[in-house]
Amino acid sequence: MTSAPTGSPVRPVHGLAAVVGFLVCVEIASGVLQGYYTPIFPQIADHLSIPEGDVNWFEAAQLIVSALCIPILSRLGDLIGHKKVLLLSTAVTALGSWILAFAPSFTTFLIGWAIQGAYVVWLPLEIAIIHRRTRASGRQELLTRRGAAVLVGALELAVIIGALTSGLLVDSTGMNLILALPAIVVTAVFFVILFGIEDAAGESSGGIDWTGLALVTLALLLVMGGLVLIRVDGPASLRAWLTILLGLATFVPFIRYELGLAEPIVDVRLFARPAQWPVQLTAFLFGIPVLAGQIPLSTFAQADPDVRGYGLGADSAFISTLIGLYVVTLAVGAFTLPVTSRLLGVRRALVVACAMVGLGYLLWLPFHETTTQALVNMGIAGLGSGALVAALPAAAAAAAPPERTGIATGMTNGTKTVGGAIASAVFAIALTATGSLDAAGEQVAPLSGYLTVWAVCSGAAFLAALALLAAPKHAFSDLPTHR
Repeated sequence: MTSAPTGSPVRPVHGLAAVVGFLVCVEIASGVLQGYYTPIFPQIADHLSIPEGDVNWFEAAQLIVSALCIPILSRLGDLIGHKKVLLLSTAVTALGSWILAFAPSFTTFLIGWAIQGAYVVWLPLEIAIIHRRTRASGRQELLTRRGAAVLVGALELAVIIGALTSGLLVDSTGMNLILALPAIVVTAVFFVILFGIEDAAGESSGGIDWTGLALVTLALLLVMGGLVLIRVDGPASLRAWLTILLGLATFVPFIRYELGLAEPIVDVRLFARPAQWPVQLTAFLFGIPVLAGQIPLSTFAQADPDVRGYGLGADSAFISTLIGLYVVTLAVGAFTLPVTSRLLGVRRALVVACAMVGLGYLLWLPFHETTTQALVNMGIAGLGSGALVAALPAAAAAAAPPERTGIATGMTNGTKTVGGAIASAVFAIALTATGSLDAAGEQVAPLSGYLTVWAVCSGAAFLAALALLAAPKHAFSDLPTHR
């Protein structure tokens, strides 16, 4: 960053490469958050004295809060500027991270974990910033995809660093100190954004649709509440299914209300465009394996096969290594996205990526007894996942008007987190409803629950590939498609 004369405001670097460089720092913090906790979920469960299956409720709570944050924060980005909202979401994420460091109970940890979910809007906002800065280049969509690939590649490399760090520290350091490290990283990156990213005014007009936000919040809470009741009362619970049906029914007045507004909280018209809905549906389905499937993989890998009859019997340090190797494939998938898109075309590249995710999780069903099998399965799924994480927000931005890029990119993360939240709740039920007790009298998950998780993740990925085939041929080109 260039220096400014004494007494004058600090001016950010205006070159695209420099902006992407500062945004890489943000994605490094995001990667730490996404990788740091995964190897130590069993230890966190012990720290809070809860069954391992209930750890999935942390993910469900965070994802549902993230899903509700995304539309309002994306809308604010279009209204007041993407940097301002990036700063706001980073401050909220830092608050949640510090709560985790000193949470004394399950409830407090759940609150902190949910608040921390504000980071989910970082990547869409960053891509919106890049998309805006490349507008006059004549290669806006190409440069946006390349920028997204760099950001996601940096994110995945940071996931490795986070996973390796926590795995090495968990057996030698107190849990409070271990949980404080991500909070320090997020706090530092707040100042990177403050001084490194140029501030630009929003390009949209109007206000915030609070009524629409209330309706979609009610609908999602009812659906999630019904899933919680299934966990408490069992799958035969009438009130649980009635609550879920009521939540689904609430989407009807929500959609009708949103269609009557010029500036809705969720742009239903944009969502319904032929070039847009396949991308958003793909993001929803992709959220199931990439978000909800991670905690079950961690707890399965650390399960002792001599006690349970399944699992890899790995410790936290080795889980960190497994995650590191997996994330390398994610980074490869993200970094090679421009190459595969040029060779196959963008849509074909994304379809292949979805199919790889589906195949990777499908292989878990027959092959889950050795670390070699686990690495092969995770590697195949990782290559596809890395490409999808990088490509979906860019594809949504390409199919949106300039003043709606924040909403469009945010919607991909919104639909992805909704899919992940619902799946996390379902997986929590699958991993606890029929569990048994171990020698210490603690409830453990059944193998059938893990098989259910992998089957659902695989099926969702293959359905996502079909959704992309329904998009118009021009949807993923560098030509304008927002009409």
